[in-house]
Amino acid sequence: MALIITDECINCDVCEPECPNGAIFQGEEIYEIEPSKCTECVGHYDEPQCQQVCPVDCIPLDPDNIESEDELMEKYERLMADAG
Repeated sequence: MALIITDECINCDVCEPECPNGAIFQGEEIYEIEPSKCTECVGHYDEPQCQQVCPVDCIPLDPDNIESEDELMEKYERLMADAG
């Protein structure tokens, strides 16, 4: 499943540059994650990098975007093919 940034976000800007898929962007009030680009870092890292650097722990799994490890890997492969 993709990740989501909650309203506890303090706009510290540490998560955005860590996302290897460019899924994190500045929203109207807080940073947001584009679910179609979020692979939870599957294909890049063992753990979601945004969660690792977030100082307020405001990046949980998004219950509205449930995906298996295989689906996340397929999304990663599609994103890499589109980028190439």
